[in-house]
Amino acid sequence: MAVNVRVRESMVVKPEEETPKRALWISDLDVVISRTHVGSVYFYRRPNVFKCSLAKALVPFYPVAGRLKLNDEGRIEIDCNAEGVLFLVAETDSVLDDFGDFAPTLEFRKLIPAVDYSAGISSYPLLVLQVTYFKCGGVSLGVGLEHRVADGVSGLHFVNTWSDIARGCDITIPPFIDRTLLRARDPPQPAFHHIEYQPDPPIKTPPRSTNASSVESTTVSIFRLTLEQLNMLKAKSKEDGNTIEFSTFEMLAGHVWRCASNARQLPDDQETKLHVALDGRSRLEPPLQPGFFGNVVFAAAPIAAAGNLKSKPTWYAARCVHDAVVRMDNDYLRSALDYLKLEPDLSSLVRGAHTFRSPRLGIASWARLPIQ
Repeated sequence: MAVNVRVRESMVVKPEEETPKRALWISDLDVVISRTHVGSVYFYRRPNVFKCSLAKALVPFYPVAGRLKLNDEGRIEIDCNAEGVLFLVAETDSVLDDFGDFAPTLEFRKLIPAVDYSAGISSYPLLVLQVTYFKCGGVSLGVGLEHRVADGVSGLHFVNTWSDIARGCDITIPPFIDRTLLRARDPPQPAFHHIEYQPDPPIKTPPRSTNASSVESTTVSIFRLTLEQLNMLKAKSKEDGNTIEFSTFEMLAGHVWRCASNARQLPDDQETKLHVALDGRSRLEPPLQPGFFGNVVFAAAPIAAAGNLKSKPTWYAARCVHDAVVRMDNDYLRSALDYLKLEPDLSSLVRGAHTFRSPRLGIASWARLPIQ
């Protein structure tokens, strides 16, 4: 299914009221996020009020209306200058039913504004939005939010607050803008060997050529698992006398890691690292405020030999995931912040598509995100 989208109107929406003009310090967890606008699309059978409520939402979430910049030390921060967000109005001859069950495809990219990064970090808006009107009367809202500004929890906090304002409701949880709660200790005191930020295992087989003529196109796939299948997978945790109770996520993540090692035909002695994204809000002590706005994404990073993943029971991979996740307590996370503070070049630790190429793999769960 091809979707032909025509942009009718393009504008910049600024906060409705005067907002603080200041430079906002961002944490090292923000800095090591890749330069990308994370996209999501919301579909509505009937139009909602968008633009006016957006201007109201940008008042408490004023950093979103700013721009990135480099400070005098060359470190990235948010310039809260109220320059506004990009807001497009578009139309299409398609109907919502053309999307079937709304399984993600590359066609969804047409419903989110593209961002040009070529002119530098201060040249583009941190939030881009596109309202697309469908022939059937339905509407989609495409959202692209710069990942260094907010993670999934914070991004959805903004979207949900915007929705509340559009419906005439009061803001239930105001955003907590100050990110200095994630500063490293003074002096930094890393107490662990942070393998998540260490060089990845070297690949034992030569990688395939990555020249322009050989790069494979992106593939989007969905594998639906029924409750029965998940229960069968969890039952495998009892194989060979294992007594540890693993969560559904740990068993599923281990299963995916195992399958990827098989599909990639990794040699038995090839070490493979799994990056598991974890929200640190409730793991830190004291826990961060419910409205903390920013990135609090840490990474658990189990490493295992591909041969062990493939030959041992399914729960072996889940055990590797479990052990890595369990150690992500306050002491470990504070140590990670200290480790990043001592890193001379954070740009070398920026995560992106390159982070998860074979023999590595990345897994992120959206199951607990506040999607309404």
